[in-house]
Amino acid sequence: MASPKLSVIIPVHNESANIAPLCERLLPILNRVTPAWEVVFVDDGSRDDTLERIREIGRDEPRIGAVSFSRNFGKEIAIAAGLDHARGDAVVIMDADLQHPPEMIETFVERWRDGYLMVYGQRTDRSEETRVKRGFAHLFYRLFARFGEIGLPEGAGDFRLIDRKGVEVLRSLGEKARFSKGLYAWIGFKATGVPFVVEERRFGTSKWSFRKLFRFAFDGMASFSTVPLRIWTYLGFLISFLAIATAIYFMIRTLLFGTDLPGFPSLIVSIMFFSGIQLMSLGIVGEYVGRIFAEVKRRPLYVVAERIGGAAEVSSDTVPDNFRMRRA
Repeated sequence: MASPKLSVIIPVHNESANIAPLCERLLPILNRVTPAWEVVFVDDGSRDDTLERIREIGRDEPRIGAVSFSRNFGKEIAIAAGLDHARGDAVVIMDADLQHPPEMIETFVERWRDGYLMVYGQRTDRSEETRVKRGFAHLFYRLFARFGEIGLPEGAGDFRLIDRKGVEVLRSLGEKARFSKGLYAWIGFKATGVPFVVEERRFGTSKWSFRKLFRFAFDGMASFSTVPLRIWTYLGFLISFLAIATAIYFMIRTLLFGTDLPGFPSLIVSIMFFSGIQLMSLGIVGEYVGRIFAEVKRRPLYVVAERIGGAAEVSSDTVPDNFRMRRA
């Protein structure tokens, strides 16, 4: 099969009910854009019949393929696998739940043909989210812009088109703790945003709990900033200064008024406070050490259990037979 002009990567995890509705809307759009297209589903260890639904559609449409993991590795790794297997001159990344409207792909391609190597969807409406979630999202973008290596366009996510030049750069980044939003911005290239309204999920529920989102945000900050480590240095200087000031205060007070009977509660509170500070600082250092430990083990990003359709035709020189190895 000849190399396609446009590839669409769709990570899926227990999305069997969304596969058929997504393809019904997506395929006519791809046919309007170019006859040379492919769709690469990345099955991230689904426990339902997601892979079977993809296989059924792939029997009638050979341009639809899939990569199936041996277990759940997470969406960030699924995106990396999709980039490994996509062969198009331009690659679109989107979700399977139809919250990313497929019709936007036509606009993405138009901007790409205008010379932009990165075209990202920028959500304009977060009304379906709770006020607390919107507040934390806004705070994260502010903190990342202030303390991160690079800035992130607010409202931009994984829904985007990337030129082959950008895809090859992203494939060369083999880090395990992946924060794709940051990687998209880090590689640079001429980019533009296209506003869109997030649609309602057709079937199923979101896999992103508040705990997972918080962890994801921390991974992003830790991957692109050393500020969490520096904070404890500054805090240590501040506490040391306060300790010296307190010692001078008590020394002067003792010389002027004599010695008071030491209070047990104040002693316990002080011990607990400083112990907590030390444990938190060790925890932050441990997070960074843990990332170093994961990297030096040099395990593959993912393990492929099965390839279907066009994904099975990817050259073994590009992707090892059973998994993607980290690049040195």
